[in-house]
Amino acid sequence: MKIAFLGLGVMGSPMARHLAAKGHEVTVYNRTAAKAEAWVAAHGGRFGRTPAEAAAGQDIVMSCVGNDDDLRAIILGAEGALSAMKAGAILVDHTTASADVAREIAAKAADKGIGFIDAPVSGGQAGAENGVLTVMCGGDAETYARAEPAILCFARASRLMGPAGSGQLTKMVNQICIAGLVQALSEGVHFAQSAGLDVEAVLDVISKGAAGSWQMENRGKTMNQGKFDFGFAVDWMRKDLSICLSEARRNGATLPVTALVDQFYGEVQKNGGRRWDTSSLITRLTKAE
Repeated sequence: MKIAFLGLGVMGSPMARHLAAKGHEVTVYNRTAAKAEAWVAAHGGRFGRTPAEAAAGQDIVMSCVGNDDDLRAIILGAEGALSAMKAGAILVDHTTASADVAREIAAKAADKGIGFIDAPVSGGQAGAENGVLTVMCGGDAETYARAEPAILCFARASRLMGPAGSGQLTKMVNQICIAGLVQALSEGVHFAQSAGLDVEAVLDVISKGAAGSWQMENRGKTMNQGKFDFGFAVDWMRKDLSICLSEARRNGATLPVTALVDQFYGEVQKNGGRRWDTSSLITRLTKAE
């Protein structure tokens, strides 16, 4: 297929690379044009100077940017993708954003005869690099069925969760669960350190039981080693948790642990950890040692 990919950050660049590697004709756009030029030099295809230029004539347009405002700019702006997309094309957005903006874009796309899927991802930079992301999608079944083969170029799992906005709501559940898990793991590692235990041995044995999790397997030992350079930054996690808490105020959900962990991440930011990965939550507990 002819596919445009808008946004070549740590997630978007490898996602677009997998599309090209699977034989799709890929056109890329990035706000910093030099990054798009470098991507084309490395992987082929072509680049557009604007989102509209990249999106013109494409079967599918995919996007992965920072937040709601960034998304509106590249999709709905004067030179946004929707202004140039052909009727019958599909827009798939992989940004972690609000359910509101997903529904807004879905409605405006439908007015132009364009399908829309909100499709936030989980798996972090490593998942994008290795093509094993998990994708949670919102939209109608027919549009999703047409988009799914392209999504599976960089995903190990993808599922339609309901109408537009459902993908974003599911990603909120994902981030709520991660927040609690990382805090619990931080406390567990800190406790093991304070007790004088062999932390790696502790993690090895308890990861085989009910306490085991992806976070423990992939971040437990590096947390113990004080290494926090693994992709998904604290700044982005706070953005995501803000979306979760805002949606909870609307739907009446009670999220006391999520709200508390969000405050803890605020402390990490103040301590210089804005670009550390989310496992840096443990630094709140160990900073006085």
